[in-house]
Amino acid sequence: MEHYLDNAATTRVCPEAAQAALYAMTEGYGNPSSTHTKGRQAARLLSHAREQVAAALGCEAQELVFTSCGSESDNWAILGGAEANRRVGGHIISSAVEHDAVRKSLDELERRGFTVTRLRPDASGAIRVEDVRDALREDTALVTLMLVNNETGGVTDIAAIARELRLRSSHALLHTDAVQGFLKVPFSARTLGADLISISGHKIHAPKGVGALYIRRGLRLRPFIAGGGQENGRRAGTEAVSQICAFGEAAELGARAAKDSQARMAALKASIVEKLSAALPDVLFVDSAAPHILSLSLPGYRSEVLMNVLESKEIYVSKSSACKKGGRSHVLEAMGLDTRRIDGALRIGLSRYTTEEDIDALCAALIEAHGTLAHR
Repeated sequence: MEHYLDNAATTRVCPEAAQAALYAMTEGYGNPSSTHTKGRQAARLLSHAREQVAAALGCEAQELVFTSCGSESDNWAILGGAEANRRVGGHIISSAVEHDAVRKSLDELERRGFTVTRLRPDASGAIRVEDVRDALREDTALVTLMLVNNETGGVTDIAAIARELRLRSSHALLHTDAVQGFLKVPFSARTLGADLISISGHKIHAPKGVGALYIRRGLRLRPFIAGGGQENGRRAGTEAVSQICAFGEAAELGARAAKDSQARMAALKASIVEKLSAALPDVLFVDSAAPHILSLSLPGYRSEVLMNVLESKEIYVSKSSACKKGGRSHVLEAMGLDTRRIDGALRIGLSRYTTEEDIDALCAALIEAHGTLAHR
């Protein structure tokens, strides 16, 4: 029996989202920019999906632009936001634990002459509000910080940072990569207070290949992709209607179930900690607020070996972000964890489909592996 516990990397597509995609591909297959009947049908599907995702995010439909993924949304927000606000200055605040889509965008901005302050995280992988406040300068044009850390589940208080920027009369734009936070921790675009918010479909049971960028009303970014006038002239390229329809359906269902699924995931996460702590005195956990991500470590055991043992039992986890393709975690390094702990780290990702049986299988397999593998 399969036990999929790598939901921070991607989620399985829910049946309702798959059905929405199938309908758009086989019935509503027109180009939404075409003016004939099939085009108007596709345009209606596109409009409905935009309203669904906007409702789940808590923003106006006109503030949402569909993209190909969270990485595109991050790139556009960071590169476009910094250039749009360059009159304010050339300073940017971020952190040392961001996703590579953010880190590499910041590297590009440094090549363009911007200065980037990369803050260190706390023990959960989150960024402290006071550290942002202390780093803020008159020439700070952009603050970009992830809402939920994709490796540890640490939650940064973006709403408090937004309030701090207003209190300081800062002209900096605030962007948050909320890919791991959307429908996993309670927030809305309105309560968060960010100018730019990146989200992605495949983290909430929609297909890969679709994301969105919230752009606060009144803020103008240059199109990241040049071409036609799609997305009200903000992003060129014929919209991926089938993926977008699936995204809309998954967002609506996820928003409806959010409160219950968040509580359930938190209980399952606590169960892992309780079961493993009782059986394995040397297991270490990163204590974080997000309900769906748990970083644990068995120092002296190699992550790759543990993952292979788990995979042999059809239990699927990871050791860091999937985008690292097996590379060492820069997040855990930035948190100052020792080498043995990093090398024995596993990331457990839960979803609303995760069961108690999945948790029992994981814990039993790790306890067994702890007893049989050579300790290094």
